[in-house]
Amino acid sequence: MTSSPPSYLVGLIGAGIGPSLSPALHEQEAEQNGLRLVYRTLDLDTLGLGADDVGELVRTAGRLGYNGLNITYPGKQTVIPHLDSLSEDARALGAVNTVVFDADGSPRGHNTDWSGFAESFARGMRDAPTRRVVQLGAGGAGAAVAHAMLTLGTDRLTLIDTAPDRASSLAAELAARFGTDRAGAASWNEAAPLLAAADGLVHATPTGMAHHPGLPLAAELLHPGLWVADVVYRPLDTELLRRARALGCRTLDGGGMAVHQAAHAFRLFTGTEPDPDRMLAHMATLVA
Repeated sequence: MTSSPPSYLVGLIGAGIGPSLSPALHEQEAEQNGLRLVYRTLDLDTLGLGADDVGELVRTAGRLGYNGLNITYPGKQTVIPHLDSLSEDARALGAVNTVVFDADGSPRGHNTDWSGFAESFARGMRDAPTRRVVQLGAGGAGAAVAHAMLTLGTDRLTLIDTAPDRASSLAAELAARFGTDRAGAASWNEAAPLLAAADGLVHATPTGMAHHPGLPLAAELLHPGLWVADVVYRPLDTELLRRARALGCRTLDGGGMAVHQAAHAFRLFTGTEPDPDRMLAHMATLVA
């Protein structure tokens, strides 16, 4: 008599997550690995809940037998007080995007956003210079990406955000972890000279997404000496990347970060090693 394959129940908590590709991405990879995995979306908007309700929703999922959860906007910070423990990277970033339940149902928070971007950059931007990098966006995704860039060895990362205090706050946190000379904040008025002297530009704002079309900065600030990395993955080919490629810039789309963070979460949920290349191919099919 053959035994049934291992089964897992996981989900995603966030607002407006109906179009998420996470269920298909995780379920397909599980099937390829001979696992049974059901991935549910727990949409705060549909449930009539807010960011402050995420913690209780996590606890309820634990009682219902979930193996793990992904957490997205707006719960990456508000969930933290409701977790029993945090991984070192989640504690450092002050943000959680993956929760894994122990055998007794205790929830532990992880952050696979930063490692997902780091792996995507290392694979897609191999040997790219990172002496001076400008990053647009200092929110949740921005914090993860900035941590990744400095972990990868960026000498000087300068943050620019529409909320200057947010950029300054994140820069101070990064400087405390990585060294005072390695992270700083600047105003939009300083963007032109900073980008003229930079090796690369990282974009970590919602601009360019299907519901937020357009460019996050003036097109004339781009130049052929820049590489450009975007975290937006719907669409994969943003206007920023198209403009950059037209100038001859080396570019990296957000699909790699989305897939690699999902792969790292899949490993945490199941203890099974995923195939990132297979997941990247599946992502491309889903986005298309």
